[in-house]
Amino acid sequence: MNLPNKLSIIRICLVPFIMFFYLAPFIPYGKFIAIVLFIVAAVTDLFDGKIARKNGLVTDLGKLLDPIADKMLITCSLFLIVFDQTIAFPWGLIALTVLFTRDCIVNGVRQIAATKGVAVAAEKSGKIKAILAYIYIPFFMFIAELKGLIAGVEAYDVVMTVFYVIGYIILAAATIVTAWSAIDYPLKNRDLIMPKKEQEAVEEVEEKVVTNEIITEDEAEEEEEEQKETENHEAKE
Repeated sequence: MNLPNKLSIIRICLVPFIMFFYLAPFIPYGKFIAIVLFIVAAVTDLFDGKIARKNGLVTDLGKLLDPIADKMLITCSLFLIVFDQTIAFPWGLIALTVLFTRDCIVNGVRQIAATKGVAVAAEKSGKIKAILAYIYIPFFMFIAELKGLIAGVEAYDVVMTVFYVIGYIILAAATIVTAWSAIDYPLKNRDLIMPKKEQEAVEEVEEKVVTNEIITEDEAEEEEEEQKETENHEAKE
């Protein structure tokens, strides 16, 4: 197993530790530890792809492991900050739903590709989605810890408002990119989902339907005109 794949496995292994420290109130500054672990995991994602491409270590296993590790890290971590309501309802639920839907669609595309012996690599939209998630997730984790640290401070409301505004702006951008990624993957891999012959067959059927509709409309107009002529003729008689 090469280094990039090992980094992906490390990222997967860090996920349960992130969840444990974030949810453990008996550990002092547990959320800060979770943030550090999350950042370490995010850094492995930024470097494993570069190392693989630079050293010619891109493998089918890596193409599968990398997105799986990303999904585990981002989805589980987002669930944490939605679960403890650091992101207010319904925005957290919307972000989580969009992310879950996108992952289901991308997994579906990858499964179809796998049946044809093809490994689908990450698209640019997916990478941008991941980078934005790697920014807003630790940011909201920091907000969750900051609440307890500065509670009762005179400028508490101002500080929290500023942090929340910044966090929600990044969250909104990430959610939009995630939604686009759900559309981008099927579009980029449409030849795998529906081979050209099937596409041509569907287009041919659609063309016939449209043609039949036009012919039917023309026939209806002709019948209508004939009926009007008959009625006029009968009226004259």
